[in-house]
Amino acid sequence: MKFGDIFKHSFLQGFSGQDIGTTQIIIALAVTCIISLYIFFVYRAVTRKTFYSKNFNISLSAVAVITAAIILTIQSSLVVSLGMVGALSIVRFRTAVKEPMDLAFMFWSISIGIMCGAGMTEVAIISSLVITLMIVVLEFIPVGKAPMILVVNMANSDETEMALESAINNNAAFSKVKSRNITASGTDVVYEVRTKDEKALAKAVAGVEGVYSSSVLQHDGEVTL
Repeated sequence: MKFGDIFKHSFLQGFSGQDIGTTQIIIALAVTCIISLYIFFVYRAVTRKTFYSKNFNISLSAVAVITAAIILTIQSSLVVSLGMVGALSIVRFRTAVKEPMDLAFMFWSISIGIMCGAGMTEVAIISSLVITLMIVVLEFIPVGKAPMILVVNMANSDETEMALESAINNNAAFSKVKSRNITASGTDVVYEVRTKDEKALAKAVAGVEGVYSSSVLQHDGEVTL
């Protein structure tokens, strides 16, 4: 026997697949289904205040089960595992994940499938509980109210601008000019303001002589305290 044959035989013998019984497969997939349903309800509860996608939530459970089945298949045969790695390497996902939390849940679902497929159900259960606890605790951390954007179109007059600033100061706790655009027809000014009553602020600004229009916009985002 040549050295190449001995090396090949030793390599295949060292990485030979495991004999996985039907009972082990059923138990692994059943545990994966239970934990994936748990992820389903956690995602549904977390996204109750935002845009909820039922199709994406269902896909989380399906991905966990599919991943567990792939891991079970890889353990059964080295040849099948190499072929599956090659087949999966040509798959490209082009769907953009809009929310960072959706990406976190997707990785959570995939990791659960890997853990359950590898027989590490204890790690899967404990990690799921830890992740849920972390999400709940971080959810209670308060965030500050984001400033609002005030857009004003007015005449090119110093008196109008002074009256405008007076109206803003009387109805806002904080104001700052973000941009100023002066044209022959008028001046467009964008303010960053903090106010408790944006309706009163908009009315006060619209009542200033020389102001053509005013708009109060909600800032898209969150700020820390």
